[in-house]
Amino acid sequence: MNDNGSYRVTGDVELIDAEGNKFVTKQTFSLCRCGLSNNKPFCDGSHKGKFHSVVRATPSESQ
Repeated sequence: MNDNGSYRVTGDVELIDAEGNKFVTKQTFSLCRCGLSNNKPFCDGSHKGKFHSVVRATPSESQ
């Protein structure tokens, strides 16, 4: 995930919507998480200066 931006996906990933439609993807692509993209589900950079979110995973305790 990019601070104040998209989810970055890398690797051999198959992207399928709720109806089972497959999207053509590259080895690396970015998914919109702000809702402003004109190319959803992909990010087109529309978030710049308009979307703020910095999320961090909470470390789990060792058992």
